[in-house]
Amino acid sequence: IDKDALDAQVKERKIQEAAEKAEHERFAHDMKKNDKLMCLLEERQKNETKDLNRALVEFQKNFQKPETRREFDLNDPQALKKDRPARVSDDDPRCTISGMQKFMGEDLNYDQRMKFQKEQLREWSLQQQKDWKNALADQKLADDLYDKFRVELDRKIMEEQKKEEESRRAVCTATKNFNRIQAAELDRKNELEKAQKMKDDMDEITCLLRGDFLSENPNQAIGPWGKHNVLVNRWKGMNQEQLMAIRAFQKEQALEKLRVREQECQRDAEWDRQRLQAARAQLLWERHQQRQNQEQRRGLDGMNAVLSQEQKAKNIYLKEEEYSNVPTDEFYAQFNTTTR
Repeated sequence: IDKDALDAQVKERKIQEAAEKAEHERFAHDMKKNDKLMCLLEERQKNETKDLNRALVEFQKNFQKPETRREFDLNDPQALKKDRPARVSDDDPRCTISGMQKFMGEDLNYDQRMKFQKEQLREWSLQQQKDWKNALADQKLADDLYDKFRVELDRKIMEEQKKEEESRRAVCTATKNFNRIQAAELDRKNELEKAQKMKDDMDEITCLLRGDFLSENPNQAIGPWGKHNVLVNRWKGMNQEQLMAIRAFQKEQALEKLRVREQECQRDAEWDRQRLQAARAQLLWERHQQRQNQEQRRGLDGMNAVLSQEQKAKNIYLKEEEYSNVPTDEFYAQFNTTTR
């Protein structure tokens, strides 16, 4: 490890960090200075705005009084005191219907009318309280009579329920005895039915074991119309001769399938051989065609080269003719002789 190089890198890193730290401190100092300036400017602006508003208020107070305005009569706070009342009596001619100065319940005798109405309400309230007390007394009397009637009715109901429970108990006892007798008879009947069913089952099992179905008698599958008419629901399978015949037929089928497969393989091989021959003939024809095209191309290239030489010679001769002033007809005659 190169320790000197690492120390130099560490020293450079520290120097860089110190420079960055100094730059950050300088930037922070500038930010604080700018913030202080902004605070001073805002404070100065607030003071100027406050002085301007104070001067505006003083000017309005001294030179723009409300009394000097044209619309002061609309905003005069003493206008209602200076103005005449809306009406001086209930029959004031100024209180027309469209003026909307007098409404129901706003007459000048309002205090006397309200006092009379309150006295009337008090009389009505006292009468209602008296009626309410009488109604409560009647209700209490009716409740007492109803409670007595309910007590007597509950006593009668209890007596009826007691009699009904005694009769129900007697009916339950009789029903229980009857059900016990019925259950005993039903048990005896079930035992007899069970014994008879067991006997019938044993007879059926014996019949099935001795019958042709479980013994698999092959003659039971022969139908009533002949030996070859087999009953499917009684057929128990083929015998050995039938199985041997089926296996022989399957073997013949397998041999026939192998023979057909060999014929198909031969036919496919013949088709493959014919396809190869056709492809080989096509390839030979394409190569022959390519050789013919190459020979035609070489002949055409030679002809083009000859024509190019003739064109160059013609151009050279034309240039020489321009300098020698030789007639054109004589030039073409000489050129044709030369080319021939």
